[in-house]
Amino acid sequence: MTAKIFVVTSGKGGVGKTTSAINLGAALNYLNQDVIVVDANLATPNIGLHLGAPIVPVTLNHVLCEKAGIGEAIYEHSSGMKILPSSLSLNEVKKTGYENFRETAKKLKRISDYVIIDTPAGLGGDVSEIINAGDEVIIITNPELPAVTDALKVSKIARELDKEIRGIIITRVKRVKSEMPSANIKEMIEAPIIGVVPEDIAIQQALVMKDAVFHTHPRSKPARAYMEIAARLIGKSYASARQQEALEKAGFFNRVMKALGMR
Repeated sequence: MTAKIFVVTSGKGGVGKTTSAINLGAALNYLNQDVIVVDANLATPNIGLHLGAPIVPVTLNHVLCEKAGIGEAIYEHSSGMKILPSSLSLNEVKKTGYENFRETAKKLKRISDYVIIDTPAGLGGDVSEIINAGDEVIIITNPELPAVTDALKVSKIARELDKEIRGIIITRVKRVKSEMPSANIKEMIEAPIIGVVPEDIAIQQALVMKDAVFHTHPRSKPARAYMEIAARLIGKSYASARQQEALEKAGFFNRVMKALGMR
């Protein structure tokens, strides 16, 4: 199997980009894939914060500045998922650029099945450097015109760099009339919709618990949505949320019947 680098980007902050990167990594790990989630947001990194490890001794910054080897900066979550965080230190931020990022990404690709890179928000040159280091681009957006407009802009950057857009994940979906329909988003960005993640209090609760919602609330709708997306990304079949719920209910019913001696 050939390793692959997914660049998760948005063009706009606050749409669930980091949440998506972490939960896709968690879901891929659950599917027995060796995955590394990289926080390439050197200015305002969030992955360490989301996973309860805001400060670590060696970071991506050290690797990019050639002060440490890549293996020293990779940390394993209790679930088995691996992360490569960036530094919260302002001094480190000032010293670090993206000149060596592409070479670093190549090294990561040699030691993992999948690499998921969380980009900074916005459309600056840094984002172009990161996208250029990836194999496929996953665009995160909310079903609102400003977010979709910025997603369109970042899709143009990816196409200018001749990168494949694997698809769009629409997050924070509330199913209200004011939201843009998925078909309109697909038509505007000219890329397939590979997943829809509903707005859910479980995501905020997971943030407070400092872990992926996939781990803290595995039966929640967002967790199931990320599992379906992850399975789709690697070409594995996975029951839809409704199918999975039905299977769980059937399994519970069969266990009860067996306990009662009726099966």
